[in-house]
Amino acid sequence: MTDDNDRTTCAALAGLLRAIALLGLWGFALTCISALVLALTLRSLSATATMGFGAVVILGALERYFAFRLRFDEALFDGLARNTVASLEALDKALSTLGLREPPPSQHNTTRPLDDRVQGTRQLMQRHAIVVACQSALFLLALMTQDLS
Repeated sequence: MTDDNDRTTCAALAGLLRAIALLGLWGFALTCISALVLALTLRSLSATATMGFGAVVILGALERYFAFRLRFDEALFDGLARNTVASLEALDKALSTLGLREPPPSQHNTTRPLDDRVQGTRQLMQRHAIVVACQSALFLLALMTQDLS
């Protein structure tokens, strides 16, 4: 991957992934606050509030997975942009060696194109944003349904 356009695409995506890490921080904060509220006030919460805070915590596990994957992808795209990752083939081989990617069949040495990788990461970012939006909505619902008296 020696094309300047490919390196620029990788650098831009790595920058976007660094910026979207703030969304992961928001999701993690919602998870922690919800777990703390449940731990401290479970007996006095309404059923709807308990389910809302519980759902935020459960979605937090999925959010953390997405955040981890995005953080990993950010490092890979940054490596591609800086040429510390030699090529897409070398990346696929390293991922296969680590058990993070299925090894290609022996007769076909297929390497995923960069466009497919970028598209996959963008879809992962969208899914992460959807999970955090759901967490935010459920957190707000739980707050609104809690009896403050």
